[in-house]
Amino acid sequence: MAVFLEPREQLKLILRGAADVVSSDELLKKLENSFKTKKPLRVKAGFDPTKPDLHLGHTVVMNKMRQFQDLGHQVIFLIGDFTALIGDPTGKNETRPALSREEINENSKTYAKQVFKVLDESKTEISYNSIWMDKFTSADFIKLSAQYTVARMIERDDFKQRFEKQQPISIHEFLYPLVQGYDSVALKADVELGGTDQRFNLLVGRSIQKSYGIDSQCILTTPLLEGLDGIQKMSKSLGNYIAVEDSPKDMFGKTMRLSDELMVRYYELLSDLSSVEFEKLKTDLANGSKHPRDAKVELAQFFVRRFHGEKAAESALREFEEIFVKKGLPDEIPEYRMAAVSQISISNLMSQAGLCSSNSEARRLIESKAVEIDSVKVTDPQLKLDLKSGESFVIKAGKKRFAKVVIT
Repeated sequence: MAVFLEPREQLKLILRGAADVVSSDELLKKLENSFKTKKPLRVKAGFDPTKPDLHLGHTVVMNKMRQFQDLGHQVIFLIGDFTALIGDPTGKNETRPALSREEINENSKTYAKQVFKVLDESKTEISYNSIWMDKFTSADFIKLSAQYTVARMIERDDFKQRFEKQQPISIHEFLYPLVQGYDSVALKADVELGGTDQRFNLLVGRSIQKSYGIDSQCILTTPLLEGLDGIQKMSKSLGNYIAVEDSPKDMFGKTMRLSDELMVRYYELLSDLSSVEFEKLKTDLANGSKHPRDAKVELAQFFVRRFHGEKAAESALREFEEIFVKKGLPDEIPEYRMAAVSQISISNLMSQAGLCSSNSEARRLIESKAVEIDSVKVTDPQLKLDLKSGESFVIKAGKKRFAKVVIT
């Protein structure tokens, strides 16, 4: 596999959009050696199959993996089917319930299929950390555990906070960063990628590699992608996600529900725009030469095209235009204006907007699958919405009742 760009140009491209790197000097040296020897770097990123579907938050790291691929390096998509048995304690204020092997295996199958919607299959190595961890003996675990101190482990923010609040920390949770670190030993990783919340785990990997006599990996973190609510990071458990396996209609509709500010963030972290193109987009939006809705439509088309193909993107656009353009938005749809509010229930909002006579009627409509927000069907009668100033969206209740909700 040939590496074409000069090392400093590679580094410049790799660092664009990155949150942090440890360290840029080390990474440059690795790139220079790779260029000189024509030996690709081994670039690892791990994903625990705790849920069956990947979402756009995962693809921020995967986009960076694809960048390394395009530069000629070897990318390793590591499925953490062993670490998923432990459960990543990152950001958790309590011990996570363990998953069964059966659940993990089923989720792993979907990950292996979905990853190639972003990565080049011919240049991707898929690995499972159960391959080496299932062979670990008790003595191996004792040796691994001896490579890190309790004091350093407690320095980790989530452990430190739980310790200070006297919340339980199970011993097996300390194993998670150690096993993740050993993965880098087993794979001989030159670089490991992850979100900013993974920085501690990635640094442990550098230390563990050194303990086992292997050159320490560089680490590169990417920003965390906010979910549709614009507040918390994208998560299936929070329901604020766009899944890679979402239907074209749902993917398009969810994208159209983004606030204007969040749309720009998604362009920055997820689109294929060059730096020049991205800066022009921001300028055009700021001076009014490009309408935010048009930019949102283009972003929605990009997502659908990437994960479902050109035909699906064209079909989703036609359906959107049929529903929202040809029906005369906003002139032919009653407009309901309200102040920004946090955590309002969908049933309460429907009642306030005049789409139903009561919250109970709203819940019945949702349970009968007769309610949509921007063409995305609402399935949870308990759904809570965070409504930010500047947002607008259309709620459809039944076949003929519409309301355009505008947040002032």
